[in-house]
Amino acid sequence: MKCLLIQPIHPSGIALLEEAGLEVVQASAHDMETVAREIVGADAAITRNAGLNRAAMEAGSKLQVLGNHGIGVDPVDVDYATEIGLPIAFTPYANVQSVAELVIAHMLAIAKRVRECDTAVRDDRFDYRYTRDFREVSGKTLLICGFGRIGRRTAEVAKAAFDMRILVHSPSVPAADIEAAGFVAAPDLDAALGEADYVSLHQTLTPRTRGLFSRERLFAMKKDAALINTARGALVDREALVEAVEGGHLRGAAFDVFETEPPPADHPYLACKGLVLSPHIGGSTEEAAERTAVQAAEAVLAVLNGKRPEHMVNPDVWERRRKVA
Repeated sequence: MKCLLIQPIHPSGIALLEEAGLEVVQASAHDMETVAREIVGADAAITRNAGLNRAAMEAGSKLQVLGNHGIGVDPVDVDYATEIGLPIAFTPYANVQSVAELVIAHMLAIAKRVRECDTAVRDDRFDYRYTRDFREVSGKTLLICGFGRIGRRTAEVAKAAFDMRILVHSPSVPAADIEAAGFVAAPDLDAALGEADYVSLHQTLTPRTRGLFSRERLFAMKKDAALINTARGALVDREALVEAVEGGHLRGAAFDVFETEPPPADHPYLACKGLVLSPHIGGSTEEAAERTAVQAAEAVLAVLNGKRPEHMVNPDVWERRRKVA
């Protein structure tokens, strides 16, 4: 049997597949035209943020399972996979701690002006330390938008490490559950924005959340607050964000995600000095990369051996899943 890796994964995951007798083949490129050519004959595939489109699924007529390396499945044609009975297994827990830690790192970078301090030393401006433009995060208010696994863990770390007051806006989670976790439910997003010193985004991208942080909402945020996005780039109006930061309404913002990755050369964030940017590294720590690869490989092997994986994007297909002789 053959497993196509659409994008590279940690060697531990590859070893697991090979020990089970699979031939593991790395795609020569991760664009869907190339994948459609190279997926022919594959019994399984593992993808990361490249996803898998309909044309590639049609070309992969022997495909019995798609392993999704991570949580987000936006680039995967889930509807078509479900239509043809192709199970999609994913790894919802593997990167939780790593992404939560990145949120905290970004929050501290903005509070302590880490990016600006580095530039000042390199530019022989050591007196930058006298600007008094540095902040503590302890005791401040953090608004978590989206109380999934990563949002919850971020809230736990921020409260435990810095005694932050945690507000949680998550329409799909009962207020009682939020309060039981030790946080404050904030059903009115606009009201909560006026209270928060830091806002961290953890929503999935849906028609409701696309552009959720519009110009109006960005300017409804507390003066000198900061926005951190490790979820999806399209949650935020990018031109309005640059305006809010460069105009001084927001202290800054940090983004690990973009609508198109990598962002094009003319992306407005690249010219905005008040932004801290990272190349979608939230789940890319060595620890998370190994956990994710191993869990994705285990899920693929489970399906190939007729066992239902623990985490499926489309669980309804299991009883009618595609079986190729």
